[in-house]
Amino acid sequence: MKENKYRLVIYCLIGTIISLFVGFISSKITRQAIPNWYANLNKPFFSPPNWIFAPVWSLLYILMGIALGRVWYYGRHNRNKKIAVLYFTFQLILNGLWSLIFFGFKIPLLSLIVIIVLWFLIQRCIFWFRLIDQKASLMLHPYIAWVSFATILNGAIIFLN
Repeated sequence: MKENKYRLVIYCLIGTIISLFVGFISSKITRQAIPNWYANLNKPFFSPPNWIFAPVWSLLYILMGIALGRVWYYGRHNRNKKIAVLYFTFQLILNGLWSLIFFGFKIPLLSLIVIIVLWFLIQRCIFWFRLIDQKASLMLHPYIAWVSFATILNGAIIFLN
């Protein structure tokens, strides 16, 4: 029994490292654009302060990683595991791509398209995760909520600029 608990912890650690790695790469791109480009954009009244993004994204990446680990572990004998992990992989790639397009290339309109597709992929990921592990699927709810907010913020920035 203890061996199974350790295996679950290891799967969750690996999932968290993968997710945090994407977050780390995204933050490198983001940090360079915030003081000059992003700071000079017109933003809506509901735009949060810049300091909030790092802790929120860190928490979200940790939750995503734990959720992935749980799906890997509990989905070992579940035929839906491959589909669930594929959706997770694609949404994680788009997550990083959004930062590159918005902050790196500074193309908010294209990043809006990317984040809408990202939102859809997260929603599908939640669905497939739920078929394997309810807790893993629930761990993605704060993520889709934040991406929903980010989608509105992205759209408002386009409108105001």
